[in-house]
Amino acid sequence: MAALNYDCSVEQGFNFKKDIQDIVGHITSMKIGDTELSADMGVTDPTDISGDKVSVVGVMSGVSWQGGYAHGITFDAKVSNTNQTNVAGLTLNTLDSTEVTFQFNVYKYDNANKKYYKCFHANESDLSGLVETSGGDLVLTIDTQPSMEVRNPLNFHLNISIMPAESEQDIHVAVSDSDKFVKKWGVPIS
Repeated sequence: MAALNYDCSVEQGFNFKKDIQDIVGHITSMKIGDTELSADMGVTDPTDISGDKVSVVGVMSGVSWQGGYAHGITFDAKVSNTNQTNVAGLTLNTLDSTEVTFQFNVYKYDNANKKYYKCFHANESDLSGLVETSGGDLVLTIDTQPSMEVRNPLNFHLNISIMPAESEQDIHVAVSDSDKFVKKWGVPIS
């Protein structure tokens, strides 16, 4: 299966301009263990630029998935000061639970149809997984210094890699506004 790697524009994510067609990504919800991250950043939904701002947990700078059932999804995103404090607390303590529940949307511009579409997303459904480990360490980091990529609102870089839970879940992928697919993520255990 083909790997999916999206480099997202943080500038476009925070300060959307309709005449720029960069890839945009949002983490719309995330709970790590018992800690629910706040959807406290108001941003533009690229598929509804005339609508109200939507509240998100983070604006992505990148997301990747190797495409396999058991492969993790890695997010790089900018999160608020409140979420930075919450995640920093998680990284400094032993987690009682590494369970993660999350939703996300990645938007790409369809040049033929002249509009944005969701190219990689959870279809507004919760996905479940676990914080991935590498060499015994959790793949969960948060910067202590604010990001300089976009200075307002104050934001901090988050990196998290999430392995799927032991259940089959749907990941939605599209290559245009009309060419859409559903891929399976996770392997059910009997």
